[in-house]
Amino acid sequence: MNRRDFCKLSAGAAVIGMLKHKLGIKDAQAATDNYLPKVYFSKDISAETLLKLYDRVNQNISGKVALKLHTGEPHGPNLLPRELAQALQAHIKNSTIVECNVLYDSPRQNTAGHLETLKTNGWTFCPVDIMDANGDINLPIHGGHHLTEVAVGKNLANYDSMVVYTHFKGHAMGGFGGSLKNIAIGCASGQVGKAQLHGQGWPIGKDFLERMVEGGKAVCDHFGPKITYLNVLKNISVDCDCDAHGAKPTCPDIGILASTDLLAIDQASIDLVYALPEKDKHDIVERIESRQGLHQLEYMEKLGMGNRRYELIEL
Repeated sequence: MNRRDFCKLSAGAAVIGMLKHKLGIKDAQAATDNYLPKVYFSKDISAETLLKLYDRVNQNISGKVALKLHTGEPHGPNLLPRELAQALQAHIKNSTIVECNVLYDSPRQNTAGHLETLKTNGWTFCPVDIMDANGDINLPIHGGHHLTEVAVGKNLANYDSMVVYTHFKGHAMGGFGGSLKNIAIGCASGQVGKAQLHGQGWPIGKDFLERMVEGGKAVCDHFGPKITYLNVLKNISVDCDCDAHGAKPTCPDIGILASTDLLAIDQASIDLVYALPEKDKHDIVERIESRQGLHQLEYMEKLGMGNRRYELIEL
């Protein structure tokens, strides 16, 4: 066993230990008895394992399926291997990759440039729906403090289910980007919705994080039980895939997580990162904490968007 494999195994064991400590339980069966959401985990990052994990959490996925992922800036340095997404899309009947245009200065700021970027990055194996190419629609936000609605890509209404396939990594404003960020910022329309979520002047801190969470809640409520989540913890840079010059990852690859619970999967991803040795997690933890990123989890819990306690099931 090499050193990297040892670190990965140690991370998984540490998280299971932390889970038991947090819950005050003696064994994993007690977690099941308490009806905690299940988060499936594998250290193996491969197409075969990704599909196995998806099959554990796809029970409510049917009809026309939106496969939400981040296709990245042109030649993005830390993108996940395309073959993973390609295998997943082929595996999900009647699925289409979906994206929205962006607000910041980028070729992806308009649909024509976005479509060219998709070709550049090799997203040519299936249709990609730029959901706000023809405008946006408003989704209500129930229980939000900052917003009552958010504009999302108009074509979101064309889908019955959503599979959220997320590259878990750092983020310059959010501290980290998990499944929540993928559906909140990712489904918001480029010129209207993203401006609503970022707020005037693009501030960082708790207000931005709460606006982002509220945007994610709108998408969750829209799909109800017909949404599920996959987080891939690979190429974990401190920067998002929206950064065309993202920093080289200093955090080791960890694995893949799958759950039907949005909060549980992002919490489990954070727990796996924090369980790493200090030298491996230092940079990503500094990015998360310097942006108050963990507040995402606190506010998701406040809005009833899942459970921070979970049962981790390793495959």
